[in-house]
Amino acid sequence: MGDSAYSFSLTTFSPQGKLMQIEHALNAVNKKGKTAIGIVANNGVVLATTKKLPRLVDAKNVHKVSKVTDGVGVVYAGLSPDYRVLLARARKRAQVYYRKYQDEIPVLQLTRQTAQVMQEFTQQGGVRPFGVSLLIAGYDDDGPQLFQADPSGSYFQWKATAIGSGFMMAKSFLEKRFSDDWDHDIDYAVDQAILCLKNDFEGEMTEHNIEIGIV
Repeated sequence: MGDSAYSFSLTTFSPQGKLMQIEHALNAVNKKGKTAIGIVANNGVVLATTKKLPRLVDAKNVHKVSKVTDGVGVVYAGLSPDYRVLLARARKRAQVYYRKYQDEIPVLQLTRQTAQVMQEFTQQGGVRPFGVSLLIAGYDDDGPQLFQADPSGSYFQWKATAIGSGFMMAKSFLEKRFSDDWDHDIDYAVDQAILCLKNDFEGEMTEHNIEIGIV
């Protein structure tokens, strides 16, 4: 019996040790999601992504890079409705933390709590995994930080990374430019993020079809 026989069950492992619904969710990110980049600089973090929309869509109301708190931003690759749900939950958790402690929630804590929500949707029947990966960027007492959260609920901290359909080419680009003694400012990181997006971009790149956020 092949893995396909387990595709409809979220809670049953295949003989190869996979949860096939999570594999399908990752395909929604890595095959259908637009490329998104995150780069840590010495004074902040850059998030960048492509934003190609149908000609009749009003682009002013479409945002792929979003603010969670004054010190945290997020970008996604995958299904935008799933992203909106996670974004709303992250903002709520940040507000709960602020009301309790009168301080901004640490980036790692917010990432961990968001990833926990994603993981909870992989272990019970009647739901499906979120078809989205997130890059969560923030600046707190520990300095600038960048995290990636995947549909499985796994999360990792990065110096620079990429998600979406062009992630392999983008990561290869970043690895060639990053070194152990990387110490550049935010302006340089923005330049590198734009160059990285150009590698997988079809047509002319303008301010209307990319989106950049700085934390």
